[in-house]
Amino acid sequence: MFGRTKRLWGKAPFKSSYDAVIVGGGLHGMATAYFLARDHGIRDVAVIEKRYIGFGGAGRNTAIVRANQRTKENIPLYDEGLKLWPTLMAELDFNMMFFNCGNLNLGHSEAAMNSLRMQVASAQFMGVESELADARQCKELVPALDISDRLKYPIFGGMYHPPGGTLRHDAVLWGLAKGAARLGVHIHQQTEVRGIRTDRGRVVGVETDRGTIRTTRALNAAGGYSPLISSMVGIRLPIHVLPIQAMVTEPVKPFLHHVISSGMYHCYANQSLKGEIVTGAHMDQWPSYTTNVSAYYIKHQAEALTELMPCLKGLKFMRIWAGLTDMTPDMAPIMDGNDPVSGYYMDCGWGYFGFKSGPIVGRYMAQYMAKGERPEILKPFSLRRFEENRLLGETATPIEYGPWN
Repeated sequence: MFGRTKRLWGKAPFKSSYDAVIVGGGLHGMATAYFLARDHGIRDVAVIEKRYIGFGGAGRNTAIVRANQRTKENIPLYDEGLKLWPTLMAELDFNMMFFNCGNLNLGHSEAAMNSLRMQVASAQFMGVESELADARQCKELVPALDISDRLKYPIFGGMYHPPGGTLRHDAVLWGLAKGAARLGVHIHQQTEVRGIRTDRGRVVGVETDRGTIRTTRALNAAGGYSPLISSMVGIRLPIHVLPIQAMVTEPVKPFLHHVISSGMYHCYANQSLKGEIVTGAHMDQWPSYTTNVSAYYIKHQAEALTELMPCLKGLKFMRIWAGLTDMTPDMAPIMDGNDPVSGYYMDCGWGYFGFKSGPIVGRYMAQYMAKGERPEILKPFSLRRFEENRLLGETATPIEYGPWN
């Protein structure tokens, strides 16, 4: 006779006052709550989620992690985040299925290879393992690749990043939620934030459909809905919300032992532990808050994947889904606080890089909220960089905007 399975976190009482309120029950919000409680003893924290934990981007991604970014501002953050995963799994005693398989980003022109050379040099200069590969070496890493000149965009080479890999995305969120709840954090699902109260330029409360919460600290970690939350305190964010689609095939025997991506084909893929080919495209070209999927992207992925790896012809797609990306003009996030509203913090604008950075950013945002001083590593990501024309150069990571149809 089997006993009942114990829930990872219970249903907490809804209080009228908390030391901190986090809007958004995704990876960034939950990580911040966990580290507030673990590192700073701030356990009187409410995580407010309109739907359920993992409804948004945390539950709708392809779970790839890497540190082969382009800029000196981003590389250290992602590198530290990549090194955190094994420690976090041991600490939470939760199997997040971290698979350190390495990432291979393909280049399809001399210009692309020059960009990858610069990216590899930047990574190596900052102590991140990354190396340039020619077409033959790419095929040695992924034998299924077609490196002939028959491709519409032949493979010139690539950038191989051994520390990268994949995790089980929902396991990451469940582990953090379990850890946060164990430390006293209250998780309120099916609760909608309807306003943020301020008085004389300071946060004093958060209005929900279950009542108003008194608080002096509020974090906007609402992903695609972050512009709406910021508008509640009169802050307009330079974010466009664009859907992004992904899908999985029927399972096949293991053959794809690394994550591969191609900016020219707007395609990336890896093989799951179940044998499925998990693949995603570039973002939809029109702003939208829908998570509708389209036949266009099924056709696009099928054509791109079978051109790069002809052995996949005839394989069937089994599921397709879409999520929302909160894109800034420079494809770098906004991590800011106390400006111009004291006690109001933002962790948003991650686009499709949010999963990779969740726990490490949560740790730094927790420090920011607890001490009121921005950690040095977060300073380049202020909101005011847009009005001061200090855009970060992450737009070239590594994407070639080609005319693939």
